[in-house]
Amino acid sequence: MSDSSVSEAAKSSGGGGVGSEASRIGEVKQWLAHEFGQAGKEVPQFEYTPRSVAYLHKLATLSQAKTQASKILASDFRLKASEYRSQAARIREILEHVGLAQEGLPSNVVGSVQVLANVANLLNIRDTELSSFLVAMGDISLRKTGVEEKRAKVEKESKVLLDYTRKAIARLTYLKRTLAQLEDDVAPCEAQMDNWKTNLAVMAAKERQYLQQCANYKAMLNRGGYTPEISHGVLVEMAEHRKDLERKTKPILDTLRSYQDLPPDKALAALAIEDKKMQYAAAEKYLEDVLQSALDTTSDKYL
Repeated sequence: MSDSSVSEAAKSSGGGGVGSEASRIGEVKQWLAHEFGQAGKEVPQFEYTPRSVAYLHKLATLSQAKTQASKILASDFRLKASEYRSQAARIREILEHVGLAQEGLPSNVVGSVQVLANVANLLNIRDTELSSFLVAMGDISLRKTGVEEKRAKVEKESKVLLDYTRKAIARLTYLKRTLAQLEDDVAPCEAQMDNWKTNLAVMAAKERQYLQQCANYKAMLNRGGYTPEISHGVLVEMAEHRKDLERKTKPILDTLRSYQDLPPDKALAALAIEDKKMQYAAAEKYLEDVLQSALDTTSDKYL
């Protein structure tokens, strides 16, 4: 990093903090040089921005505090180790005076003492009193019980998780199989959709054609004077009434024709003709009434 970039980083925090920012950058550079120098490496090049300087200064402060604490702790450990060595030398001297030096003890006694010391270190107790061993063993027993409970809980949770995992794998397998089936059905479905689109286009064209034809037919009917009263049902009903009236008037017409063969009696013939004319008029009136009634009924239905 160049000095110009350092000065720019220092100026970015404002005129009042130029000195403090420069001192922070100097501390950071000194700390980085010391740390990388201990590792036998050079400080990599990077830009000293206000953010990076603040982060590195905080990291350097924390590192220095940790280093100072570790030095104090190491000094304390060295002092305690020196005290333990002095105490061991004093105890060794006392044991030698009473004839219990390690060199003069049987090998089995030395081995038992070493085992006792190892067990004491393992149990993290300061002495080899029986009470201390019992308390340590009780503590280990309680910890063992707690570990067993945690283990049982973890095993139970692991079984639940295993069950969930199996179900998830089964569902994933089902989803993969369904996806493969859907992928296989894509091509036939696309072909069917294309066919439906073609049919839909044809049906739309037919619909437009039929609508145009229907409009043409309506125009033709309007030009011909068609009304809703003139329908197929009305015409059929009128034809049936006409047939009924023809069936009723046929005997009258036959009788009139038979009168043509009678001997010429002018008075009787005139009476007979008038009578048949009245009957024929009554039949025609009845036919008109029936037709008019049928037309009225049909018009009422459409209204």
